[in-house]
Parts: sequence; structure tokens; C-alpha cells
Amino acid sequence: MKRLFSILAITGLMTFGNIQAQDQPTDADTTATATQMVDDSTDDAVATDDAVTSDEEVVDVVTTTEDEATFTQKMKQRFIEGGPGFMGIVLICLILGLAIAIERIIYLNLSTTNSKKLIADVEDALKSGGVEAAKEVCRNTSGPVASIFYQGLDRQAHGIDSAEKAVVAYGGVQMGQLEKNVSWISLFIALAPMLGFMGTVIGMIEAFDQIQSAGSMEPSLVAGGIKVALLTTVFGLIVAIILQIFYNYIIAKIDSIVNDMEDASISLIDILSDYRK
Repeated sequence: MKRLFSILAITGLMTFGNIQAQDQPTDADTTATATQMVDDSTDDAVATDDAVTSDEEVVDVVTTTEDEATFTQKMKQRFIEGGPGFMGIVLICLILGLAIAIERIIYLNLSTTNSKKLIADVEDALKSGGVEAAKEVCRNTSGPVASIFYQGLDRQAHGIDSAEKAVVAYGGVQMGQLEKNVSWISLFIALAPMLGFMGTVIGMIEAFDQIQSAGSMEPSLVAGGIKVALLTTVFGLIVAIILQIFYNYIIAKIDSIVNDMEDASISLIDILSDYRK
């Protein structure tokens, strides 16, 4: 019996110990689970803050884009409010004027020549290979100065006076090529604000017609018509200012090339005079 009780006591102790051992990991698991939940909550809060910050940044970017696009949108809106009649004509003046101006600028830049280098090359060619070698140098060089040199060298056999007359005559031809279509730009510069003023006057007449028809002077009745009338003048002046800038640049470029042509022509005549001696 004593042995039986001893076995039962040992078995009970072992069972109680196993139960306590099982209870302790359960508490540890509970603690770990609680810690994980806290960490997850913290991560969710951080993610939520990041999402809010990202949304605020997106809103800031959109707001900045809208602010940047405000000027363009206002210009489009004002242009549409001005009406398709006179505003369309003013826009055509701007497009044609810019097309001619860009074409002239490209042509004038291609016509610019290093005159000093050309003069030195022509002089060396005359000394080494004669007139034909100098003419070959001019043929291989682009620009009005090289063309004038070629005409002067081609007429040098008839004398210095004949070469000088050829240079002067062909210089006038090249000047006409440089100034080609420039008068159209000046026409559009004058035409755009005139069309704007005409649109303003017609708009004012229509506003006064509305006042006469209504029989009363109400600001709301004529404010819209007056605003539309003034917009045509504003856009006409804007077109004129833009084209005037291009026009002045083109005129300055033409004057620079013409002065270069004249100086180079004088140098050519001096070179031919020394060559014929």
C-alpha cells in the first residue's frame, strides 16, 4: 500500500508539474501576442501618417500645377471672351508675322560670313593661283559677301572701274534679298493694334445700342460688351509688341550684314588694284 501511495504521489507531482509547464508558455505566448499587436498598431499609425503626408504632398503638387497653369488658362479664357471675329484676325497677324520673322532670322544667320577670313583667303588665292583660284574660293563660301566678291573677280579683266560697278550693283541685289518680306512684318505690326481698336469701337457701339434699347443706364447691361471690346485692343497690342521685337532684331541684323558687305567690297577693290599693278 505504501508503495502504491508513493507511485500515486509521484504521478500527481509529475502531472501538476506538466500542467504548470504548459501554463507558463501560454502566458509567454499571450505576452508576445500583445507585443505584436502593439507593434502592428504602431506600424499602422506610421503608415497612416505617411499616407496623409503623401496625400498632402500630392495636393501641394496639384495646387502648384494649377497656379502655374493659371496664366495660360486666363489668356485662353480672355481670348475666347474676345470673340472669334477680330480676335481670329489678330491671331492670323501674329502667326504670319512670326512665320516671316523666323524665316528671315534663319536666312540672315546663314548669310553671315567671316569677312576677314574670306578676304585673307581670296588674297592668298590671287597670289598663288590667280583669279580663277580666288573665284573658286568664293564659290565654296556661302553668303552675300562671297557672291559680291565673285562678281567683282569675274569683271576684273575689264578694269577696276568695271569690277567696282559690278560690286556695287550686285551689292544692291543682295541687299534686296536680305530685306525680302520684312515689310510684311511692319504691316502686321501696324495692322494688329488697328484691328484691336476697331473691335473696341464696334463693341462700344454695340454697348450703346443695348443702352438705347433698354432705355436705362445699367452697369450690368453694358459691362460685358465693354469688356469684350477692350480685350481686342489688349491682344492687338500684345501682337504688335511681340512682332516689334523680332522686327528690330531683323533690321539690326540686316544693317550689320550690309556694313560688312560694304567694308569687304572696299577691301576687294584694294586687293584687285594691287593685283593688277
